[in-house]
Amino acid sequence: MYTNQLINETSPYLLQHAHNPVDWHPWGEEAFAKAKRENKPIFLSVGYSTCYWCHVMEVESFEDPEVAAVINKYFVAIKVDREERPDIDEQYMLATQMMTGRGGWPNSVWLTPDGKPWMAGTYFPKQTFISVLKQINEFWVNRRDDVNRQADALADAAKRTSTTAAIEAVPLSLELVDQAIAKLVGQFDPQNGGFGGAPKFPPHGTLALLIDQYQRSGDTSLIEPITKTLDAMWLGGMHDHLGGGFHRYATDADWLLPHFEKMLYDNAQLMRIYADGYQITGNERYRDAVEDIDRWVRREMTSPKGAFYSALDSGEVGKEGEAYVWTADKIKDVLGEEDAALYSQIYNIVPEGNFLEESTGHKTGENIPHLKQSLDAVAQSHPLGKQGLIDRIEAMEDKLLRDRLTWPQPHKDDKILTSWNGLMIDALAHAGRVLEEPKYIDSAAAAADFILQSMIRDGKLLRTFRGGTAKLPGYLDDYVYFCKALLELHAATDQRRWLDEATGLVDFMLAEFEDDADGGFFFTGDSHEALIVRSKNLGGGGNMPNTNGIAAQLLVNLAELTGQTKYRDSAEKTLQSFSGVMAKQPHTTEHLLIGVSRYLATSAAGSEKTAEGNTKRVDPITFTVGLSKSQARPGETLTVTVTLDIDDGWHLYATNPEAEFLIPTKVSVTSDAAITVGEIVAPKPESRTDPILKTELNTYAGKIEFKVPVTVDEAAKSGTATFTVVVDSQACDQARCLQPEKTTFEMKVKVRR
Repeated sequence: MYTNQLINETSPYLLQHAHNPVDWHPWGEEAFAKAKRENKPIFLSVGYSTCYWCHVMEVESFEDPEVAAVINKYFVAIKVDREERPDIDEQYMLATQMMTGRGGWPNSVWLTPDGKPWMAGTYFPKQTFISVLKQINEFWVNRRDDVNRQADALADAAKRTSTTAAIEAVPLSLELVDQAIAKLVGQFDPQNGGFGGAPKFPPHGTLALLIDQYQRSGDTSLIEPITKTLDAMWLGGMHDHLGGGFHRYATDADWLLPHFEKMLYDNAQLMRIYADGYQITGNERYRDAVEDIDRWVRREMTSPKGAFYSALDSGEVGKEGEAYVWTADKIKDVLGEEDAALYSQIYNIVPEGNFLEESTGHKTGENIPHLKQSLDAVAQSHPLGKQGLIDRIEAMEDKLLRDRLTWPQPHKDDKILTSWNGLMIDALAHAGRVLEEPKYIDSAAAAADFILQSMIRDGKLLRTFRGGTAKLPGYLDDYVYFCKALLELHAATDQRRWLDEATGLVDFMLAEFEDDADGGFFFTGDSHEALIVRSKNLGGGGNMPNTNGIAAQLLVNLAELTGQTKYRDSAEKTLQSFSGVMAKQPHTTEHLLIGVSRYLATSAAGSEKTAEGNTKRVDPITFTVGLSKSQARPGETLTVTVTLDIDDGWHLYATNPEAEFLIPTKVSVTSDAAITVGEIVAPKPESRTDPILKTELNTYAGKIEFKVPVTVDEAAKSGTATFTVVVDSQACDQARCLQPEKTTFEMKVKVRR
């Protein structure tokens, strides 16, 4: 068996090609030196282990001795795993898109020996590929000046495309966010859910932005695009109804026919979005979706040490989806005639099949289980009743899944990527907190501990882990996704260690990745290998959260948690540097737009609070009043937070109906006509035995918060709305009570129509 130089790699994708007759090299100095020494162009092939068309091209061409002979004769061949080296992938995909007008994997690029691209394509069938290889060699041999001119022109174009310098900045404002949301909502498909036509990828970023906006503004017009899309994905064939989790995307407009890969990063983002969907609607279906994803991740994607594997592929070449589709007869064999009839009725299984092959469009006689309406809706009129039907369906699904798991299973890419794990840790910690489900938080903590123990060297994150080996310096996405996850764990557990770990890594990130001159963050650090362009990943990274957007959110949150203004200043510079991009292309910049909303919503630095009179000291209490936003639209609800930091040894009284003579601590808000005050949420008191009265009383000690919702009137005009916050308190220690105090704050909010 032929063995090439990929045999010493850890990437599953590279190892898949280690026995090709093509003389593959990993990316590195050795391959480039060989190309220079032999005066040959480089053939660069970029893909990933769960990429269907990468497998097709391997079987048709890279395993074929005839093709291999042509490649080995004329080129130095380099194979790259795009998931291990996203910097290489981004730059050479940009070159392919500029040359051909399209992109995709496998990405096939021809480079000069110094790494400049000059010809490109994606998948080539065998005979076409042989012809292309020979033509490119002739071009290299006979038209070298043209090659060099094209390579230089592409390098210059790549540099121009990768900068924001020519894009005029705009102010960071609510209007910027509103205009972007209007554009995105304008693409909503009211019939099928989602945004735009086929193919339909899970719109993670768009949904995250709409949910964030709804949570801030209460704009009910956003509910339909959110819930219609969540429901359509959950009911359709893109959702694996038996095994749990979601496939990569739907090839059709109504979410039925999936592209069968299952990616950790998709499912992580969907878990978080469905948890938020439950939080804003209370719909149990969305809570079920979170549990459904977690079930798949625990069963198939969790390593023995608790970290998460990367992906499952879509099946063998020519057999895509075979691990997921069913004939009607096979379902009958597993369930028996009566149960099969019920299951087929509910999950739309038909004798002729509903599955169309993606490559040919032909029916195969097989079925993708999917729903036309929710099980709850079906159960309303079913003789078995709601719980009876659900119990029976679950029993059938268990039988079908156990049978399905005995079939040939898709290849699993079992490398552990820091960035993708960060997304799943973030989702689990967030879902565990908002759904009050401790097992999610425990899973998140176990994965985070693995990365902290096994994927950090000299205080720096590493990119990938497999077979006991962690390697490659981390990229910006590794730092921002993982650090944001650590802050989610801090919020879910209140454990200081997660905040401390995040702070240390973010400080390194600022030193290594930040563009001190223009703001924002480069995707590669100062110590990374220099490529043609040092990119800021303007495109957002495909279906991944925009790295600079997550960086901005992370920094705003860290500023709030630590009180360090350097993080907020960095967030502001980042957002300002991308403001023009946000205005032009809201799609792919959704997380930057969320960063703008959060930046505007959080109060400025502590010195500004004091200057505005929002912090007052009346011994033994420090009073602070904050507003969730400094500006708002008519109809928008804001939150007033009143914080009382009570000195050690002192306490306040809460309401005590049995001791009405004690003065309770209370907050009251009065306003002008432009503001409506909602119901005040008081902190939970603690019970303590009063040393004088010798009875249990409701008291407050330490730091406590009152929350007050205030709503700007729909008819409010642009300008400044004012309101007054009054705190009644009486501080006591073990021996005495001080005089009652009234502490007053004047608050203002800018109203912008």
